Amino acid sequence: MKSFLSKCLLMLLCILGLDAYASSHREAPLIANDPLADNTDVYAFVSPDKPNTVTIIANYIPAELPHGGPNYNTFGENIRYEIHIDNNAALPGDEIIYRFTFHRVLEDPTTFFNIRLGQRNLHTTYTCERSTNGGASFQVIATNGDVPPPNIGPRSIESGVGLGTTYEALIQAAIFDAPTGEKLFCGPADDPFFVDLGGVFDLGNLPRQNGPSRDGLGQFNVHSIVIQVPISTLLKAGAPATPASILDPDYVIGVWASASRRSTRTLNTPGNAPTENGTWVQVSRLGMPLTNEVVIPIGWKDYWNGLTPYDELADTQLDGFFYNPELALYMDDAQFGGAVPAMAALRIQRNALGAFDFGNGHDGLFGLKGSAAVAGTALDDAVFGTLLLPGPGMPRSVDLWPAFHTGVPNVPPYQLATGKGGNPLAAGKPFINNFLPNGGDMLRLNMAVPPTPRNDPKFSSLGLIQAAVLGLTDPSYNATADLQLIPNMDGFPNGRRLEDDVTRIELQAVSGAVLAAIGLWYDDFVAGGSPVTQDLLDVLTYSTGVNQNDKPFKAEFPYVASPWAGTETGQ
Repeated sequence: MKSFLSKCLLMLLCILGLDAYASSHREAPLIANDPLADNTDVYAFVSPDKPNTVTIIANYIPAELPHGGPNYNTFGENIRYEIHIDNNAALPGDEIIYRFTFHRVLEDPTTFFNIRLGQRNLHTTYTCERSTNGGASFQVIATNGDVPPPNIGPRSIESGVGLGTTYEALIQAAIFDAPTGEKLFCGPADDPFFVDLGGVFDLGNLPRQNGPSRDGLGQFNVHSIVIQVPISTLLKAGAPATPASILDPDYVIGVWASASRRSTRTLNTPGNAPTENGTWVQVSRLGMPLTNEVVIPIGWKDYWNGLTPYDELADTQLDGFFYNPELALYMDDAQFGGAVPAMAALRIQRNALGAFDFGNGHDGLFGLKGSAAVAGTALDDAVFGTLLLPGPGMPRSVDLWPAFHTGVPNVPPYQLATGKGGNPLAAGKPFINNFLPNGGDMLRLNMAVPPTPRNDPKFSSLGLIQAAVLGLTDPSYNATADLQLIPNMDGFPNGRRLEDDVTRIELQAVSGAVLAAIGLWYDDFVAGGSPVTQDLLDVLTYSTGVNQNDKPFKAEFPYVASPWAGTETGQ
């Protein structure tokens, strides 16, 4: 548990003079006052054009106005931006850490313009360090890396009185090939997250019932740290150079990002920068999308931000919010489902197979604990201990909790219902193994799963949900229970691709889609009939109203779309 002293230092840090800023992604009260250190999203995927590498993206500084001059956003000084990688469940904590620190200079302090006559103000550069021993020591792998300026507009970027170049040329010039094999980019980008923020926080009005939905992050920018790392660098010690299968457990990594500040900030006389010293304190973190925004309640959000995933797994105070998620109350007619008409298509199983109730406060599969039915499965205490069936009244301990805390093993019942013969606890068609149980909230990615080409006609922003649908319904895959490479097995929550519609996927998961995929069908299923019932169809066809990003992503590194220019938004 985080100490009382650390809490006080964190509060002091955010109270002493940090500028307030109207933004989104502001998932916790304290970090909302410190946007330069605010994680917005993390992505991790096998690179579609270089499948021997993994690309990791950590975004910061929420909802940047492209025309937000004269002091445009950039990465902050006196902040440690870090990307953490866990690749070995047998060892506590991170194995690999990439640390980025930034420095700003004024090239022409006599002007109020950010760019003029070939010079840049708030010209930002970075140093990148890498640790391969869990943070015990760091090696510098990049110095004086260039951060492109804000995309102010064509006169500032392209004309002779500005930089006399193109913005795409600035991006390409900022890509750095590290001598250790990584490719790096740090700079502004279009915010790749897409969601109707106005609707979802208007008491769950998603999709909007009183008008068209709108991407609340459309035409906003963020600052991205993008690293492309050889898979061989990310493998745990002793792992084979070639995976044994597309679900090789030795190829699973966990990824999360953080920002840390010094514990003490002293304001000085006007015109002099604050003095920062003391120990480093984590003020923000992010792994799985939307955890702190819509799973953790407001009274616990700052606490969650100060924990590491390893602290979180040991601290059971937060588990109840996953065992009995608030969102599930709005997908249950016996609770508050009628009060949220936008989610009428999303209904959880209250009587799956006539026996199992996954409504909040009920037992789910706990009634099977210790029985012969779960012997040898992941729900057997002899296999994974009490991780997945910890007690009564925790119905989502078997699906939502592991998705956010451990990943999912390739062990029954976590296999597709194909080949199970109607018994959800039987062995079925394997389709995921990203089990890494020694940390809490992280993106977990099995690097052995090849990427689905973005131009594949079966590529889907629904990620692993769509892979399950294909595995259950497509004749190319549902005729056998053997392991096959199904399109989108590399999609969220097996890592996270830029294109993945994570809001829709997570809402479908809260509504029991994962339970259905393994054979715990919806309440309107009739024995002997088709599991493709109206309830299942309603969940699978549910849409939030915003299904893709406002800009297309790039096919090559750094993959994120170029930032909006200050002169092109608001049209």
